[in-house]
Amino acid sequence: MLESYVTPILMSYVNRYIKNLKPSDLQLSLWGGDVVLSKLELKLDVLEQELKLPFTFLSGHIHELRIHVPWTKLGSEPVVITINTMECILKLKDGIQDDHESCGSNSTNHSTTENTKSSVKPRRIQQAAPTDPDLPPGYVQSLIRRVVNNVNIVINNLILKYVEDDIVLSVNITSADCYTVGELWDRAFMDISATDLVLRKVINFSDCTVCLDKRNASGKIEFYQDPLLYKCSFRTRLHFTYDNLNSKMPSVIKIHTLVESLKLSITDQQLPMFIRIMQLGIALYYGEIGNFKDGETDDSTCYNKDMLGNITGTEDETRIDMQYPAQYKGQELYSQQEDEQPQGWVSWAWSFVPAIVSYDDGEEDYLGNDSTSTTHQQKTQTLKDPIVSIGFYCTKATVTFKLTEMQAESSYYSPQKVKSKEVLCWEQEGTTVEALMMGEPFFDCQIGFVGCRAMCLKGIMGVKDFEENMNRTETEACFFICGENLSVKGLTYLTNSLFDYRSPENNGTRAEFILDAANHKETYTEIAGMQRFGAFYMDYLYTMENASGKGSANQQDFSSGKSEDLGTVQEKSTKSLVVGPLDFRLDSSAVHRILKMIACALEHEYEPYSRLKPDIKDENETMRNPEEVASLEEYIPTRHTSVTLLKCTCTIFMAEFNLLDHLLPVIMGEKNSSNFMNTTNFQSVRPLPSIQILVDKINLEHSVPMYAEQLVHVVSSLTQPSDNLLHYCYAHCYLKIFGFQAGLTSLDCRGSYCLPVPIIPSFSTALYGKLLKLPTCWTKRSQIAITEGIFELPNLTIQATRAQTLLLQAIYQSWSHIGNVSSSAVNEALMNEVFQTIGIPQRCGTTGCCNAVGE
Repeated sequence: MLESYVTPILMSYVNRYIKNLKPSDLQLSLWGGDVVLSKLELKLDVLEQELKLPFTFLSGHIHELRIHVPWTKLGSEPVVITINTMECILKLKDGIQDDHESCGSNSTNHSTTENTKSSVKPRRIQQAAPTDPDLPPGYVQSLIRRVVNNVNIVINNLILKYVEDDIVLSVNITSADCYTVGELWDRAFMDISATDLVLRKVINFSDCTVCLDKRNASGKIEFYQDPLLYKCSFRTRLHFTYDNLNSKMPSVIKIHTLVESLKLSITDQQLPMFIRIMQLGIALYYGEIGNFKDGETDDSTCYNKDMLGNITGTEDETRIDMQYPAQYKGQELYSQQEDEQPQGWVSWAWSFVPAIVSYDDGEEDYLGNDSTSTTHQQKTQTLKDPIVSIGFYCTKATVTFKLTEMQAESSYYSPQKVKSKEVLCWEQEGTTVEALMMGEPFFDCQIGFVGCRAMCLKGIMGVKDFEENMNRTETEACFFICGENLSVKGLTYLTNSLFDYRSPENNGTRAEFILDAANHKETYTEIAGMQRFGAFYMDYLYTMENASGKGSANQQDFSSGKSEDLGTVQEKSTKSLVVGPLDFRLDSSAVHRILKMIACALEHEYEPYSRLKPDIKDENETMRNPEEVASLEEYIPTRHTSVTLLKCTCTIFMAEFNLLDHLLPVIMGEKNSSNFMNTTNFQSVRPLPSIQILVDKINLEHSVPMYAEQLVHVVSSLTQPSDNLLHYCYAHCYLKIFGFQAGLTSLDCRGSYCLPVPIIPSFSTALYGKLLKLPTCWTKRSQIAITEGIFELPNLTIQATRAQTLLLQAIYQSWSHIGNVSSSAVNEALMNEVFQTIGIPQRCGTTGCCNAVGE
């Protein structure tokens, strides 16, 4: 009677997430081998509770659900679940409203919970009843594991929509297919064995289209923008490694996604909305959304108690529904082990992991084994967090920026249409985004790419600089180049990924991970990052340790505003960014396109997700005792950022046209009319004079206390704080520049540069500055310096002849003069006089020579 074992598993999942189902009808259909359900409504509150997303579901329904169970070949063919047309609409949660609702004002959630509990308990009795002497428990356990491990899920036409203010973000995936694979990542019927404690799965997404549109006050979209992403296909590989056959969750989880070609398109009207979505992600990352950061402790406490109450109340349901292999288990028990507020990025990001893993021990309970709650708790405490590796890889990505304009049809009553024009393009090769985490105490993210370039396309604001009839070369159109191409680097961006044939997982061995800060810093150096990528490399590392040695600490203990927790949690955040050799050319075409993008990005009225709170010190702040101050002296959490630029070349050309009077007012926040007559024409000046700046290396380091507000409140309350504590109350910045030099050069009609004429010979300099955090807390101590700076300049030489000075002045006036650019000041005689002395030593003291040396 395999149906008695398998049917309750499928029924529990379907009944858990779908409303208004008759279990009796569903059970009969399942025993027949095929189920077809139409026009289904999803249980939105259950989805919100289990996903723990900072969003609320406005609606969710499934047009058709099909379940195929091959009863006669259950041990060799997969169960196939097919969903045809699934649509969900989400919006951002209102923190205060949701918290009050979760504390008892929302009767729907409570009634749903009660109904769920009442419907689960009898099902539990029914599941525990069937016994068959011909089916030993070990065989049943093995068969159920094989069935669940090989379930195929197919979704046709998945539609997800997110709405906020006037933003409508929609994602449409034509098809998504998830299935189990073998060692060579081919479709297969696999199971975990003693010799191969690995389970592999593949998810293929076909024709993914992402749209970003603006709706009016009535909620309607007047006209549709070009899709951000159109019919993009990508594939995801999942690799689960278990310690033994009896493991309830994987010890290592790898989820890697590869996209061969990613083509993004952003219009001027979509740019502010796109930036808004990016800001939403950053605000969620730092836990700045909701009322938890604003000290709403009463509501948040009630929120936590209610969630924990729901978990306790639905324990029976969880032990039934989530008792089978780890990759299909729910996340409630694990994610709510500690009474923590859903405030920071660590808890929120980590809450996604238990959707794949769980600590539930219901499988033995279901099969009749005796297990007490005490034993279950002991097992839960001994299990350690899995290692989770998430990666995104893109072979080639293209981002195109477009300007739109309204066009009316010939008929007066015809609707307006939007016409877009490509003006800017960014191309990138060999992109890698990797994240590695193990519980909350360790998180690392690495981003890099092999090469990139930016190009001008067509005309800009009425100036036909790169129209087809201008015959300008692609070399001139490209104004930014960094790194190399894939033909030189190869597949280094896929190193150790599931798509790398050299990776340990693809060669039958277990991968090794570096999970401590010291070894991580020694291994992932700037040199190693540049060798792998070449253009850009970023490494972000966050670690957290409990100084008292009581295990992993919760970072919210420090950030919750409790000053007594200062010094008990050792946290550290480091960011290292390295940019490889780059060539940046600022001509009129590039400058106007960049400034136009900035102007378009600023044309919005969105309120920020988080506002800076006033620097108000609590007068009732209690004095710290010596033990707490000593603990604070030992360790203070900091955020350290390091940015390094290698071999930079920046060329500033003489302006060939100037429309800054239309762009700068928008950037500066002034009122500006977007409708203006374009009277400026493109004036090609050849040879085109320019200023060329070369820098061997630029290094910027920034350090700031991680929880400045709590730290400053404590230190400022001390009568005589130590120099060490005062040091951490500042934000520190170090800037070092090596090998800076500047000169004059020119670009001829063939796109070649002449040898530069030196104006500023090579020199190095350094700058240090610090800024006191929350200066209003130090009003009673005037002796505390708010700012301090140190500037070092060993030597500086500026030399220029009269002709070179005139050419520098002409280049400056071409940018500062508003209106048409006149090239009359730059003639052939002046150019010959400037560049004829190349290679001939200049004598100091000649007419027009200016030599200044400063220390």
